Amino acid sequence: MRRELGLAGVFSVAAGSMISSGLFVLPGIAYRHAGPGVILAYILAALAMLPAVLAKSELSTAMPRSGGSYFYIERSLGGLAGTAGGFSQWASVSLKSAFALVGIGALFKLLFPSLTYGHIKLLALLFLLFFTAMNVLSVKGSGRLQILLVTLLFVLLILYVGLGSRHVDIHRYVPFMPGGIKAVFFTSGLVFISYGGLTKVASVAEEVRNPSRNIPMGMILAFFSVSLLYVAVVAVTVGVLYPDRLAETLTPISEASGLFLGLAGKIAITIAALLAFATTANAGILSSSRSLQAMSRDGWLPAGIKRLHSRFGTPYVAVLATSIFMALLILLLDLEKLVEVASTMQLILFVMVNASLFIMRESKIVTYRPSFRAPLYPWIYALSTLIYIAFIAMMGLPTLLTTFIFFAAALAWYWIYPRKGEKRRSALLYMVEKAADGEFRDSSLSRELREILMERDELVEDRFDRLVKRSPVLDLKGSYTMEEFFRIASEKISGSLGVDAEVLVKKLLEREAQSHTVVRPGLAVPHIIVEGEGKFALLIARARDGIFFTGEEEPVRTVFLMAGTRDERNFHLRALMAIASIAHEEDFEKRWSEARTPEDLRNYILSSRRKRMEDGK
Repeated sequence: MRRELGLAGVFSVAAGSMISSGLFVLPGIAYRHAGPGVILAYILAALAMLPAVLAKSELSTAMPRSGGSYFYIERSLGGLAGTAGGFSQWASVSLKSAFALVGIGALFKLLFPSLTYGHIKLLALLFLLFFTAMNVLSVKGSGRLQILLVTLLFVLLILYVGLGSRHVDIHRYVPFMPGGIKAVFFTSGLVFISYGGLTKVASVAEEVRNPSRNIPMGMILAFFSVSLLYVAVVAVTVGVLYPDRLAETLTPISEASGLFLGLAGKIAITIAALLAFATTANAGILSSSRSLQAMSRDGWLPAGIKRLHSRFGTPYVAVLATSIFMALLILLLDLEKLVEVASTMQLILFVMVNASLFIMRESKIVTYRPSFRAPLYPWIYALSTLIYIAFIAMMGLPTLLTTFIFFAAALAWYWIYPRKGEKRRSALLYMVEKAADGEFRDSSLSRELREILMERDELVEDRFDRLVKRSPVLDLKGSYTMEEFFRIASEKISGSLGVDAEVLVKKLLEREAQSHTVVRPGLAVPHIIVEGEGKFALLIARARDGIFFTGEEEPVRTVFLMAGTRDERNFHLRALMAIASIAHEEDFEKRWSEARTPEDLRNYILSSRRKRMEDGK
């Protein structure tokens, strides 16, 4: 897919997904439970959200693919969990986006009181049509619209905080926690979902330029800036609005602005609320449609859903399917009640994402190479998982029952739908088989991650990569003498060189007698010249118990053996440079030892960060 979103686009999608009813509606409801302690509740909710932000930042830089949470869960936990996660991600974001669209219509009613509920739904559908068109025509255009909307929203909210702080009455903060700390903790669970949209930008990671930098930076910047804005806006609102009125109103920010800015201020903040709902709806269509696209790519949905527009390069079928679903929600259902179900699904997804982080780390897949590493692993992610489970438990039996029915339907789809295509082994199976010390032969996930890394880092395959792809890779158990190893290696490459294996053994022993090819403890690069023209061969070997080279105290465990004709001298030197670059990577020895199969060893070399040669050199 086209990479058209830069840092500003990532920031705007993440920030715009967060700011909606969580700021413009929820503070009044939360105030009923915690009083002025609602300010602390927003801070605690932000802290609970931070591990999810960090976990997704790592996973999205390792796997910048459409689908976000679905992709990570499917690759780490397997198809069953991936199907449930993919459907729940799509449905939860669609529900919240539909709610935001209805919110736009409801806010118009504040400006035009004569509007009926039918008019509100009609306005919601018109805005849905507009945002659908934007998402079909261009991700870049949708991103630019998001940047504009978020910029205007930030300006209006910063003005609200700046002007409103002059009218704050500090006596309204006393008593700060009338219901005690328990009420504050309960309220933090209630307002937690205000931050839930932040990580949705990971769903469009495939369309982000320089995802290694822009995704984590954009998400983290959005998290801190919006969290500060949330706390500041809520603090000003509590300090300005009468407590009785704040506890009753569903438009606390608009009413507070009316007190110190008059009608003009109330209209300005109502416009800000419109912008907030618009950014949430636009970002929701953008991100939730990518869940369907990713599931279609993997064969869990009909192949037509993944189709890209020939001119605009957007997944227009997935966008249209998502928009139709949202239109039905707007017309037929009571969205307000279903938002609680969406929130529960989101919390379950956070639990599954934390599990994905743990499994991807502990599976030790050599091509799992995130450019951002989530700090304080695993402790804060284990703690946050417990917090998310506690929040889920607070949702109440009707919400939990509805969520259970939805997941049951998603799992039924998994068993019924006739999936076609490649059967991958999940990272969970890598980890389980490693723990059981079982035989493992499937490296499909390692290969897929390697291809993702090549695309992420914009690495163009060169001649050395092509050589590695066709070269024999040995994973030897037991110890060997140098001559024993040379005989095994010569048998493997003699056919491609058209040279008798005994001749190769003799040349390798002579070369070793002239000068040692062990370049550092544990690593050897034997290389010889053979007769003929246009011939070059490479053999890669890992000796788990070591190869004992003459004159070396420490056994050699890694060998890159090369043989080529004189006319390949230039490429021979470049191949030596490539090997040196790979062997000098900071985590080379660790990843080399953790590779499970010969194919994993090959994938590790192919995914190295070395500088690629110009093709043909």
